[in-house]
Amino acid sequence: MTERELDAAGIGDPLLRAAYRRCRALNARHGKTYFLATRLLPVERRPAVHALYGFARWADDIVDSLDPGADTAVRVEALEQLDQALATGLRGGRSDEPVVLALADTARRYGIDHAHFRDFMTAMRCDLTVTDYPTYADLRRYMHGSAAVIGLQMLPVLGTVVPREVAAPHAAALGVAFQLSNFLRDVGEDLDRGRVYLPADLLAGHGVDRELLRWSRDSGSRDRRITAALKEFAALTRGVYRQAAPGIAMLDPVSRPCIRTAFVLYGGILDAVARDGYAVLHRRAVVPRRHRAVVAADGLARVTLARLRARGRSRPPVPSAPASLPAVTPVRTGRPVPEEVA
Repeated sequence: MTERELDAAGIGDPLLRAAYRRCRALNARHGKTYFLATRLLPVERRPAVHALYGFARWADDIVDSLDPGADTAVRVEALEQLDQALATGLRGGRSDEPVVLALADTARRYGIDHAHFRDFMTAMRCDLTVTDYPTYADLRRYMHGSAAVIGLQMLPVLGTVVPREVAAPHAAALGVAFQLSNFLRDVGEDLDRGRVYLPADLLAGHGVDRELLRWSRDSGSRDRRITAALKEFAALTRGVYRQAAPGIAMLDPVSRPCIRTAFVLYGGILDAVARDGYAVLHRRAVVPRRHRAVVAADGLARVTLARLRARGRSRPPVPSAPASLPAVTPVRTGRPVPEEVA
C-alpha cells in the first residue's frame, strides 16, 4: 500500500518517495500500536504521519538503541549531527538524510511549527544526561518535548473541526498519556538503561527508591511498596487520558477512528499491567492480540462510516458519543498548504 499512499499524497519526486518509505519502515518496526492505528487514516495523510513518527523513532534509536558499547559522547555527537541536519532541512526543505527530507517536506506541506521539532530534540538530549526526575512537574517539563509536541505536530495532519488552538491542549495531553503508559510498561527496561521516569517524590511516598527498584529487578522479588507506587502512577496516567479524551471529537471526522483506536490500545497497556499484577520490573505486559484485533475492527467500521458520510453517499444514524466528547461546530482546519495539493 506504500505506493498508493504516496500517489494519493501527491508525492512524485523519487527521492522524496524513497524518504517516506524509509520513515514508514521505521514506524512499522518500532511503533506497532500506532502503525496499526495509522492504517485507519485517509490514505493521503499516512505518509505525513510516517514522517513524523519515523523521525521520532530515529532520534530515539540514537538515544537508546545505538551500539550498546557506544558511550555518551558518541551518542551526543550523533544527536548533534541529526539536530544540525534537521535545522538545515527545515530551513531549506532539502536534506541528504532521507528521514529529515521527509520530515521537512511534511512540515512544509502542513505548516507545522518548527518549534515543536526543536523542543523534541531538546528532550532527546536530556535523555543522554538526566537519569531521574524529582517531581511530576519535572517529568512534565521533559515530556513537553518528548511527547506533548508529538500530539501538536500531528494536529495539522489530522485536521480539526474547531480552531486548532482549542484542540491543541487535548492533543498535547494525549501525547503525554501515551508516553506515561510506555513509562509504566517499561520500568524494568528503562532501569537497565540507568533511567527512572517515575517521579522520585511519588516513589518516596510509598517508601520506594532506585535501590529498591534495582533489588526487585535483579532478584525477581516483589515488594508491596513498589506495587502501590506503580498503582498510583497508573491512576495518574488515567487522569491524563481523561484530559485528552474531549479532543477526539474536535478532530476531522475521518481522522477520529485512528486516534480513538490509538487511545483505546494505549489505554489497554494500563489494563495489561494491572492484569499482570504490576510486575513490570520482571516482565513486559502485553495487550492481548485478540483485544487488538477487536479494537482495530471497531476502528475500521468507524472509518467506513466516516468516509461514507464525508462523501455524502449515506447518512446513517451516528452512535451516541461518550459524555466526555463534547459536541462541536464544524470549522474545517488542518489541510495541507495549497501549493502542495495535487
